[in-house]
Amino acid sequence: MADAAPTVSKSPPALVPPVGPTPRGALPLSSIDKTAAVRVSVDFIQVFPPSTDGASAGDQVAAMRDGFARALVPYYPVAGRIAEPTPGDLVVDCTGEGVWFVEAAASCSLADVNGLERPLLIPKGELIPRPPPEEKLEDLILMAQVTKFTCGGFAVGICFSHLVFDGQGAAQFLKAAGELARGLPAPSVAPVWDRDAIPDPPKLPRGPPPSFTAFNFVTQVVEISPENIARIKEDFKAATGGETCSTFDAVTAVVFKCRALAVELPDTAEVRLGFAASTRHLLQGVLPSVDGYYGNCVYPVGITRSSKTIREAALTEVVGVMREAKEALTVRFTDWMRGGAKDDHYNVPLDYGTVTVSDWSRVGFNEVDYGFGEPGYVFTLNDDVNIVASVIYLKPPTPKRGIRLMLRCVEEPHAAVFADEIAKYA
Repeated sequence: MADAAPTVSKSPPALVPPVGPTPRGALPLSSIDKTAAVRVSVDFIQVFPPSTDGASAGDQVAAMRDGFARALVPYYPVAGRIAEPTPGDLVVDCTGEGVWFVEAAASCSLADVNGLERPLLIPKGELIPRPPPEEKLEDLILMAQVTKFTCGGFAVGICFSHLVFDGQGAAQFLKAAGELARGLPAPSVAPVWDRDAIPDPPKLPRGPPPSFTAFNFVTQVVEISPENIARIKEDFKAATGGETCSTFDAVTAVVFKCRALAVELPDTAEVRLGFAASTRHLLQGVLPSVDGYYGNCVYPVGITRSSKTIREAALTEVVGVMREAKEALTVRFTDWMRGGAKDDHYNVPLDYGTVTVSDWSRVGFNEVDYGFGEPGYVFTLNDDVNIVASVIYLKPPTPKRGIRLMLRCVEEPHAAVFADEIAKYA
């Protein structure tokens, strides 16, 4: 007789309010929040192996819950709701209601479900929090679900609003909740709101809205080894007389070139790569304090070349293209803040020639400790979008090293060739 499929039993969502009084009223979002982010929620899972400190699961979850309640005092906007007092004017209404928290129990161990590796053996809807029906998901700022496994491990599902946080900002809040759950008297990084300190330059006239095509992207998971990343860096250094490149540059060049080879668009067709680059370092002196700021600090970087150019270029040349695009960021972002931007860099064609990449490997979700150690693996669940090719960079499950690529960027006819090309760097 086949083993029974694993099940998850969830408690009803419960509000965790701040432990103390918090300010009320509306807070503005920044121009970057409202431009870079759409009113969407981001879902991800942190997988925690069994801890060895001997505490009961009930005590660990209670401490985690208390950490959230305590963190919501300094991070009081997170306990509020997104509101739209006038059409198009989104704000955070500091209501002090709190965040929804779900406790759940799985009928199996983490090993029984392969450590929540893909393909998931538990439906993702069982692992992520959702509010009660009277609450609108799009109005909420953050929710959490902690699922206990029979082995003593946990999966923590987080859902956060991209209007209020970027990845680094969301990780900052979760680290604070973890610190307070572990008994620290205050977060090690004091939160900074100050969204109105970021300039609000005149809006560029938007062209016609992009046309959307629903693609049938194939999900693929590949790991780029640290040895191959180091080799690409050394090759680039040798080819340029000593210049250096980052892991992001090396891995992104591999993705861009391998995809161009796989999809084999006509020679003159455009292939494009886009990513949101951090601008925290460019907001020194603009924000009262960059440390602790948890809003969106990103600006789009786009690269456009002909299909033939990228297919035929040496990988070191493609790395150079990455470096040039990142180096241009300072001028472009500064121009945007001063109102001098001539082009709308957010307006990118969403056809099969475009691929977007997002680096989750360094934002900080892997360094959150709610009291039962740091996660062994973190992965995103926003993988059902079919309007643009996407690649997400993750840390592979410990003890593996390198970069894991979550790929949804080619359709079935190109999947085998793409896998073969990427495998050259695995």
